[in-house]
Parts: sequence; structure tokens; C-alpha cells
Amino acid sequence: MLSFQWEHYSLTESQIRIADYIQKHQQQVLLSTEKEIAEEVGVSIATVSRFWNKVGFVNLKAFKHAVREELAVSPAGKMKNVKKKGLKQNIYLTLEKSVELLQETIEHIDPQKFNSAIELLQHAENIYVLAQGPSKGLGELLVYRIRRFGKSIHTFQCQGNELFEEMIHLKRNDVVILFGFARLLPEVKVLLQFQREIHYHTILITDQLVADYSHSATVTLFASRGDANEFHSMIAPTLLLENIMVSLGMREEDKNIERLEQLTEVRKRFAKELPR
Repeated sequence: MLSFQWEHYSLTESQIRIADYIQKHQQQVLLSTEKEIAEEVGVSIATVSRFWNKVGFVNLKAFKHAVREELAVSPAGKMKNVKKKGLKQNIYLTLEKSVELLQETIEHIDPQKFNSAIELLQHAENIYVLAQGPSKGLGELLVYRIRRFGKSIHTFQCQGNELFEEMIHLKRNDVVILFGFARLLPEVKVLLQFQREIHYHTILITDQLVADYSHSATVTLFASRGDANEFHSMIAPTLLLENIMVSLGMREEDKNIERLEQLTEVRKRFAKELPR
């Protein structure tokens, strides 16, 4: 998977959508016309035509040539060209599709950004999680697991203007975990803006490789959920979060193992009173 460094260009909203589509569908773009790309992204053909010059190429043909040259010598590119055998089960989210989402996520994990996120969580005074809609289950999983490590972690309970009641307790050494799938919810936008005043840190988990809010958070991590016009799976975001949990636990391994052993002892002691 090639990275085109789109952040170096000043792109319009429509151009950002084109860039995000290209980043996610590199092989498909090599076989597409400008009309087909425009239809997939939901923009005009003229907008697609102007895009190439904006990012340093004469036209689509020149872009394809540059990508093919890069992929020709890239082991990742060779792997991408291997034909995958489809499964015949009559279900939508096949094993093949799940692996595709997981692979896309793994390919775009930036080790430096990931380690920065773990550093922030390790040294946070308090951790807050804003998880709404489809990400609510992910937020609950985060809180459940990370609390075992003795961390002060809370879920924002309020939405709308009631969120202000919780925002006033944020401090400089706190970390806020946010989810930005497809678009940013108003509450997420407000917390990102308020960060500039209080200077707490934010970790944004998103399914957009290219977006105008990518640099608003302290750290932005990508997790694929599938294309815009298909069912959005949470299998890859779950993988990312579980890696965050495990990596955080390994930072103070001895202390965290001791806490988990205490948990086991408490469970044994009160097993009859509170059976699982």
C-alpha cells in the first residue's frame, strides 16, 4: 500500500474525498476512468480532472504510470496483485472480507503514532472516552479493560450542550479518546476545539485516511470499516483498540500483572456471593 502524503497539499473538501478514495482503492483506481472515479466519490468528472494537477500530476494517465512504477518493485504491491479466492457462504461479512478490513488497518498503522498514543495513555492523569452511536460498544470495552490497569478512565455520559458540564473538569494532563467514523459529530468537534484552550491531549480513531480533521487531534489512528456504500464492520476498530489495551498493559507489566492477580483472588473469594 503506497502512501501519497496528501497532507502536503492544500485540498478542497471534494479533493479530500477523492484522495481518501484513491488511498483506499489504489488497485481499483489503476483500472478506472475519471468518470468511474467521479461516480464512486460523488463528484463531477471536471473535479477529478483538476485533482491530478493539484497533487503534482499532469493527468490520470501520469498518476497511473507513477503508481505502477512504484508497485512494480514493491513487495506489498506484488502481494496486492495476488488473486484471492472468494468464499461461497451466503453471508455478507465473509472471512475474506474481514481479513481485508484487518489487513487495510494493519497496513496503515503508523508505529510512531501508535507509540505516541500509548505514551499519552500511560502518563495521563485521567482518561476520558467519548463514544456515541456505533462506537459506544468500543468505548465500553476500552473503559472495562483499561480500568484493570489502575487507570482513571471515564466515559462522557452527556451529549449535546450537557457535555459542557463534564468539559469543565478537563485538565492539561488528561487524555480524551474520540471516534470519528465517516464524519465528526458536533461533540467531537467541540472537544477538539476546546483542546486548544486547555491543552489536554486527544486520540482520534477514524476510518478516514484523508480528512480535513486529521491533524486536529494530538494523535490520529486509522481503522477500516469498509467502503462508504457498504455495511460498516467494527472488526478492525476492535483489533486496533485491543492492541492499544495490550500495549498499554505491557508498559508496566509487573504492576499490571499484580493487579490482575488481585482481581483473580477477589473473584475466588466472593465467587459464591457474586457468581459469574
